[in-house]
Amino acid sequence: MAGLAPEGSQFDANQYDNKLSEFLAADGQEIFTSWDEVYDTFDAMGLLENLLRGIYAYGFEKPSAIQQRGIVPFCKGLDVIQQAQSGTGKTATFCSGILQQLDYSLVECQALVLAPTRELAQQIEKVMRALGDYLGVKVHACVGGTSVREDQRILANGVHVVVGTPGRVFDMLRRQSLRADSIKMFVLDEADEMLSRGFKDQIYDIFQLLPGKVQVGVFSATMPPEALEITRKFMNKPVRILVKRDELTLEGIRQFHVNVDKEEWKLETLCDLYETLAITQSVIFVNTRRKVDWLTDKMRSRDHTVSATHGDMDQNTRDIIMREFRSGSSRVLITTDLLARGIDVQQVSLVINYDLPTQPENYLHRIGRSGRFGRKGVAINFVTRDDEKMLFDIQKFYNVVIEELPANVADLL
Repeated sequence: MAGLAPEGSQFDANQYDNKLSEFLAADGQEIFTSWDEVYDTFDAMGLLENLLRGIYAYGFEKPSAIQQRGIVPFCKGLDVIQQAQSGTGKTATFCSGILQQLDYSLVECQALVLAPTRELAQQIEKVMRALGDYLGVKVHACVGGTSVREDQRILANGVHVVVGTPGRVFDMLRRQSLRADSIKMFVLDEADEMLSRGFKDQIYDIFQLLPGKVQVGVFSATMPPEALEITRKFMNKPVRILVKRDELTLEGIRQFHVNVDKEEWKLETLCDLYETLAITQSVIFVNTRRKVDWLTDKMRSRDHTVSATHGDMDQNTRDIIMREFRSGSSRVLITTDLLARGIDVQQVSLVINYDLPTQPENYLHRIGRSGRFGRKGVAINFVTRDDEKMLFDIQKFYNVVIEELPANVADLL
């Protein structure tokens, strides 16, 4: 999975942007549909009630930049090119767009999603299934290295969405185990990765087997010329959405984990760390609003000074609490992911994930910082036995190693 762009890739990305500008200058205006609408909440997007339930149950509270712009045009059936780096919420953007448009009474494949790696395809399948939980969506991942016969059996029983890698998907289409007649949506995720891995011919072959009128979505961190060629050949006046490369990075942040074994032991661990927390500005993340209240009460009952903020508080209260925190009059803030993106307090040098985030993408928003300022920071992740898989996923997603916390944590700050 493409994690954060390696150092050298910024140059390439700029090169692509220049190529793109040339491409647009040449014959640009007729190629793209302009789209300026931005939706600040999922509620405003006109989504199915049961899709909204799935989105909130999954832990999303507020749409990310690409979701604010990208979900609605996809739901309207328009072709889209969405350019944003990994970790910005692209997956949920096209999953929502697909789930909104399926005919659930027809158990035939209506949407096909291609991804460059098996792991990514399986991750997309998980997200699609979770978001579509209340809609009763049937999703199957067709990837290499698994039983062809099993794939054929599941496809024969009927699915709404197939997510897969190009090789296995093409094989299933060619054998007619996967029937293309009802496919009306086609998504290429991490298109730049797929093209650079040499899947171009297979992608073209798959296109040839799809019905003539298919909605196409291309999602990619960069737009190499080959991706634009796909646009020209297979897309009809797509909406182009570009989310600027996020300034957030994990550079300069030392990341550690503490094995707490059981959920009940987290509180003691946090209290042991409190003296360290209070010498600096710290943010503690938990996964639910209820838990913010619970943890705040527990800490205060032990005479630890903490502030708390979450989405159920009115904006005015939140503003006051954030002002206190920014001014330094309160030093420890307990909050949820909802506010991860809004906490741009430059002095925060310690982030504690009391709960690991429910999606690897949110890890960056919690602990990432504007790399331009080059300040150092420390992130400490509390890991129970149940969290080990997520810790592994986060390390893989961002290509980082999260070591065990040393005893001298105060010296690191």
